[in-house]
Amino acid sequence: MIRVAAVGDIHLGPTSAGALRPAFETLGERADVLLLAGDLTRHGTVEEAEVVAGEVAGLGVPVVAVLGNHDYQSDQEEEVAAALDRVGVTVLESEGTVLDIGGVRVGVAGTKGFCGGFAGRSGGEFGEPEMKEFIRYTRRCADGLRSSLAMLREAHCAVRIALTHYAPVPDTLAGEPLEIYPFLGSYLLAEAVDEGGADLAIHGHAHMGTEHGMTSEGVRVRNVAQPVLGRAYAVYHLPVHAGAPAAGDGGVKTGADAEGERTAAFR
Repeated sequence: MIRVAAVGDIHLGPTSAGALRPAFETLGERADVLLLAGDLTRHGTVEEAEVVAGEVAGLGVPVVAVLGNHDYQSDQEEEVAAALDRVGVTVLESEGTVLDIGGVRVGVAGTKGFCGGFAGRSGGEFGEPEMKEFIRYTRRCADGLRSSLAMLREAHCAVRIALTHYAPVPDTLAGEPLEIYPFLGSYLLAEAVDEGGADLAIHGHAHMGTEHGMTSEGVRVRNVAQPVLGRAYAVYHLPVHAGAPAAGDGGVKTGADAEGERTAAFR
């Protein structure tokens, strides 16, 4: 089993130093990797990003992240990503990374994603240029996720995970007002997850949503926004398929609280 710890929407600010570190200190005993599903800061400033970096530095497990809409608020998203990179966090945007976990090749493909809505109730590339670009941006994010997952498959990853901030399915939005569903995610992300062949999809963003969901092709989806989890992180157990190839070089990018543990066996 590969043990995947995940959390999003931690929204750390200048006064948050030390808020999560005690829970993260024992992470290496409980998980093999930590995934951060965006909205790591409150307003997307470098100062806030450095607080996040301090919380996740030197945990003893790989840390992979995507950014969220809050992390873009101050137009410093590149600097936010750089602050995390300096402490060894791999920040993905339409990219994938391959990790060597106990000799198992584990791939994570990531994008922030964007809005648009879900099947039967979604926006389209029609009308004003602003509306067309709105949906085209979502499509670009989904296309990046799809191609990254495909490259992880070509890299013979035994486990493949899709990491986004915005939701790929409406299941995990249950509890949110229906009126804002189009601003919480897009079915285009789910199409990318299914076509790319992910074993698990992780997202955040929907604070009032539900943890468990599934794509139309049966890929498990988990909303790990911290307000949904109600604790520091969740842990999911993914089986390594029999006959899976051993890992080669790990950590390569490809493509354009202790009581907070939850387990879910994926068969």
